[in-house]
Amino acid sequence: MSHPALSTYRFAEGTCIAQATPPEAARVSLDSPATAVMTDLVKVRAACIGPQVSLDAAEQRMRESGVRMLFVISDMPCVDGIVTLSDLQGSKPIRLIQAQGLTRTELTVKHVMQALSDIDAVDFEALGRATVGSVVAALQHYGHAYLLAVEAATRGAPPRIRGIFSAAQVERQLGAPLNSVEVAATFAEIATALRG
Repeated sequence: MSHPALSTYRFAEGTCIAQATPPEAARVSLDSPATAVMTDLVKVRAACIGPQVSLDAAEQRMRESGVRMLFVISDMPCVDGIVTLSDLQGSKPIRLIQAQGLTRTELTVKHVMQALSDIDAVDFEALGRATVGSVVAALQHYGHAYLLAVEAATRGAPPRIRGIFSAAQVERQLGAPLNSVEVAATFAEIATALRG
């Protein structure tokens, strides 16, 4: 069976590429399920970068990916840590330049990233019973812009980062800044909320 070929034409000057527009995240309340504000890495590809990349190149990658955090990976799929826009533009680079006599162009992601061992994580399994209010409480309590949700190791497979909670995304979906939201303030209340 033969099929007719598609007809073609030549590009017009100034033709642009289509830009992906992520769907508008649904509004949530503090009582909504915690996973409603989680970026699920099974559904959304993680934005990654190598540790030897320059700070300017890392900022460019963030702009291109539409994110403010990148996973730092030297040996895929294992994660070394994360780097945020604040890490790239904040006081870390300035301190390193002053302390080590480096120039900004000599700094790499490895210099300013947050090592995986320094990052707070929540148990992905516990999220089935947790609410957005629990996520807000944890973000406020620990003072982080991001929390990572981790699936436990299974037989033959290491633990894996399953999701990301971003304070900025939670604020967008709640429609309010986190510092104006009243939630559980003590560690015991947060732990109880996460356990359900």
